[in-house]
Amino acid sequence: MLPFLKLIRYQNLLMLAFMQLIFRFVFFKFQDIHLALADWQYGLLVLSTILIAAGGYVINNIFDQNTDTINKPNNVIVGKTISETNAYNLYIGLTVAGVAIGFYLSNVIVKPGFASIFILIAATLYLYATSLKQMVVIGNIIVALLLSFSVIIIGIFDLFPTIHEGNQQQMGVLFSILLDYALFTFFLNFMREIIKDIEDVDGDYNQGMNTLPITIGKSRAAKIVFGLSFIPILFMLYYINKYLLELIFTTVYLLLFVVGPLFYFAVKIWTAKSKKEFHTLSLLLKWVLLFGILSVIVISLNIKYNA
Repeated sequence: MLPFLKLIRYQNLLMLAFMQLIFRFVFFKFQDIHLALADWQYGLLVLSTILIAAGGYVINNIFDQNTDTINKPNNVIVGKTISETNAYNLYIGLTVAGVAIGFYLSNVIVKPGFASIFILIAATLYLYATSLKQMVVIGNIIVALLLSFSVIIIGIFDLFPTIHEGNQQQMGVLFSILLDYALFTFFLNFMREIIKDIEDVDGDYNQGMNTLPITIGKSRAAKIVFGLSFIPILFMLYYINKYLLELIFTTVYLLLFVVGPLFYFAVKIWTAKSKKEFHTLSLLLKWVLLFGILSVIVISLNIKYNA
């Protein structure tokens, strides 16, 4: 079981599921609005997202066997613990199951055309593993977009079908909040993907890949991430000042656990040299993302008990 868990990177999947569950059972529930999916159907939406994402991890591991042998020799699963044939079968099973659930949910909300969303995501993950990841920056953008879309899909399936003339304004506000979180998720994951490329530069170079650190060098790539790091910092400061300043607890929380670590990240990325330093910074961004997700709970509770 353990090799399987490593193959699908279960920690990332747990965070993905955690994020989607928080939005539904904390944020949406606090709004006292009608939602399109029953609780168990929303659980299927989360499951579908996880299955397709897990399939993406499996196919990525299949095509990364050679680079992982150099970059992460202790984490190579395909070809050692699990045969390539079994890995392909696992990929097909996970992806087909995820897309099938998507078909069911699309019919539940009477939007059968929305099933194409799941097909498109699965196809994009396959293309990423086979070709897109070798393109400078494009692969990084694709991964970051897909992860941020896991926030947007909540609104597509749970909010959009219930919109009518009487609640358009309220739903518009909720959608805008989801988009804000999706944007924050995109930038953090985009930076993290570049850092991971810096970590894996040796193996990627030997396999003829064309990542940003290979094209312009590790130092210049790190400096680009340094510049990008100020986008979420400024975004958070603007957001706090415009919408959250009256929520004292939320403001303190975001400054301590999101803005502060991002400032620290910006300082450290400027001087980072070793693979270990870049790995630590990659983990830091993952923690910042987690605290950003948890802010949904903090904001909801702060609003409830301040009211």
